[in-house]
Amino acid sequence: MRTLPTLGAAGAAVLLTAVVGMTATAAPSPPPAPKPQITDAAVDKAVARLDRTVGDMMRRTGVPGVSVAVVHDDKVVHIKGYGLRRTGESAKVGPDTVFQIASLSKPVSSTVVAGTLTDPQEWDDRAVLPGFSLKDPWVTDHVTTADLFSHRSGLPDHAGDLLEDLGYDQAYILDHLRLEPLGPFRASYAYTNFGFTAAAEAVARAQGTSWQKLSADTLFKPAGMTRTSTEFSAFANSPDHAATHVKNADGTWSPRFVRDPDAQAPAGGVSSTATDMARWLRLQLAGGTLDGKRIIPADTLARTHLPEIVSQPTNAVGTTSFYGLGWNVGYDSAGRVRLSHSGAFELGANTNVTMLPLERLGIVVLTNGAPVGLPDAVALDFFDYAEHGKVSTDWLALAASAYATALAPPDGSTTDYAHPPAGAQPARDSAAYTGTYDNPYYGKATVTADDNGALTLALGPEPLRFPLTHYDGDTFSFMTAGENAVGRTGVIFADGTLRVEYLDAGHLGTFTRR
Repeated sequence: MRTLPTLGAAGAAVLLTAVVGMTATAAPSPPPAPKPQITDAAVDKAVARLDRTVGDMMRRTGVPGVSVAVVHDDKVVHIKGYGLRRTGESAKVGPDTVFQIASLSKPVSSTVVAGTLTDPQEWDDRAVLPGFSLKDPWVTDHVTTADLFSHRSGLPDHAGDLLEDLGYDQAYILDHLRLEPLGPFRASYAYTNFGFTAAAEAVARAQGTSWQKLSADTLFKPAGMTRTSTEFSAFANSPDHAATHVKNADGTWSPRFVRDPDAQAPAGGVSSTATDMARWLRLQLAGGTLDGKRIIPADTLARTHLPEIVSQPTNAVGTTSFYGLGWNVGYDSAGRVRLSHSGAFELGANTNVTMLPLERLGIVVLTNGAPVGLPDAVALDFFDYAEHGKVSTDWLALAASAYATALAPPDGSTTDYAHPPAGAQPARDSAAYTGTYDNPYYGKATVTADDNGALTLALGPEPLRFPLTHYDGDTFSFMTAGENAVGRTGVIFADGTLRVEYLDAGHLGTFTRR
């Protein structure tokens, strides 16, 4: 999962204003507390146009299937499925169709952790997972659950995700985060699925159980979320599940990939339904109660809704965004807190939850298509209409643009490896490149040659095999694969080493020949 755009509606904290005639020593009066502004009638009108909104956005994007739930004043006021579970088949999406929710797992997981705590200050306890460490021993000794749940540990953006793409399991990935270079501790925001996962696993270990069982026992079972799981097998084996789809070059959509996120289960491995997510929304908006029963302590849950760090000094709508504990946190022009989170698997899923706790209003949108902005746009359109009685902009165009920017391959090589330069130098004999190479972070790499001298690079524990294409001299290339693929990348041989360009963030991508 890549970093997702924060698309909350306009909002900065209400500014204090000076009081005319106050003495120099008097303190200014605080602004009045915000009050609810959205009427029942306004919600009803916004709900009434959801079918048209979703249908229009599905036509514009081609996304095959969508499921939507809206909660207001502890009631589910809209729940419906749209489209197909899988292209080429007739099965329809319904409220109980199971979707992979990707990073929408994060606020679900922070709810689980909140349910294990007895005091909000326990979020600031050190995250202790046996064997887990970061590059700086002082940070290792001081990093807390809150630090890792709010992405302020200093780990670089998406640390560990490339290891997952290569097929390494959770234990290997968490162990090797110790080699990642760190940014400023508690002073820098960088979205890290595996930092988040390390903290969640530490909480489960402290409770003497697995993350999967902790989630079920703390939240899913008590809240009646009967089709929700943190295990990929539960999603894959559900008879009513939405296959993941990607867009083809001709504009059609097809289920070409399968995304198993078990390695990062707390950060991105939850699967659920609109029905179950509506129950979770009701619990969130009711401060941890559901159907008159206390499920999660109110104060430990409330802590998850507070800003922990600035995530975007200026977001897509020109205001400041914050990150809490598994939540994007923002404030609108009326001073109301707006909580949201998106989820995206580039291999075929996109989701969004948005809620205004003061209004006791929330929406969740699940889709089975790679991220093109539809779920964010549906949520933004819905709240825009509920608040203003009209839609102020084309939210789908804005969301699509934001996703295209956020999910673009990271800056790196400017080399066009698909087109060797004029006068390219020939490669040496294949024996100059073949052999086994080692890397402390990415493990073993093997280069082999077939009878014609064509080279193949093998990476990861399985391993994954990538045919190498000659570019120039000792430089080759291959097509990357997986959630974080960047297209064609370079492989540069020099002095008994090989460097894989797209793995070289933080200078971790050089392998040494045995």
